[in-house]
Amino acid sequence: MGFYGKVRELWKSPRKNLGSLWNERLISWRNEASVNKIERPTRIDRARGLGYKAKQGISVARVRVKSGGKMGKRLKGGRKTRNYGRRKNLSINYKSIAEQRAAKKYKNLAVLNSYYVGHDGKHYWFEVIMVDPSHPVIISDKNLNWITSRKNTKRVFNGKTSSFKK
Repeated sequence: MGFYGKVRELWKSPRKNLGSLWNERLISWRNEASVNKIERPTRIDRARGLGYKAKQGISVARVRVKSGGKMGKRLKGGRKTRNYGRRKNLSINYKSIAEQRAAKKYKNLAVLNSYYVGHDGKHYWFEVIMVDPSHPVIISDKNLNWITSRKNTKRVFNGKTSSFKK
């Protein structure tokens, strides 16, 4: 088993394997902004599997999403039983919401993919891999220059990332 295989085994049960480091990490993530650009990915094995390369033009953002159902508007019109159900479950998942928030914050970057990093009782964290389509290194890269076309820059809003396909 190589390096990435061992990292993958550690991430199968991080609370048990990483212990107090895991709790410290979650506490520090709670104090950060909801969308935060980071220097390098936390889960290098998963990031490399989804297309991350340590080169110019590729960046990673950690996004915090609040867990729990979404609440609809409070309806007016008397004390009827049909007005009490305010809980609304959206058709998109937390991962997709995280990708959309990262795309809204960094408008010049295109979302390549994302992966789960952790959760606690209140929040879920995902890391979103983003690519700068106008960067010369990305344009010259034969594996990533497909994202430079106009139709692929807003992939996350058109439902073309893997989280929307699920």
